[in-house]
Amino acid sequence: MKIAVASENGMVTEHFGHCESFMIFDTENNQIVKSETVANPGHKPGFLPNFLADRGVNVIISGGMGGGAVEIFNVRNVEVVVGASGDAKTAVENYLKGELKTTGSVCHEHQHHDECEN
Repeated sequence: MKIAVASENGMVTEHFGHCESFMIFDTENNQIVKSETVANPGHKPGFLPNFLADRGVNVIISGGMGGGAVEIFNVRNVEVVVGASGDAKTAVENYLKGELKTTGSVCHEHQHHDECEN
């Protein structure tokens, strides 16, 4: 299973589309076996969810995410976990232990409203 984390300096970022990079963790038997960091190629409507799904990502972890991105991930059968914070690797380990659950927090009204919806 591949788990991606929207991150900045190794920490879960609040805004999925505006993160610095995605840390992608390969897991087997609920253990991290490999990780890589991929720079965010840029925020364009509908692009990032497909970019990650095309890389084989099964789960995306972020602080917050717009409804448009959530919908695309759902269509691509990628599990969305929002409401996470702190160290990216720890968030993945907690997810694997079943201790990280999504808050369902979809970005609607905040200072990046227009940017977050895609």
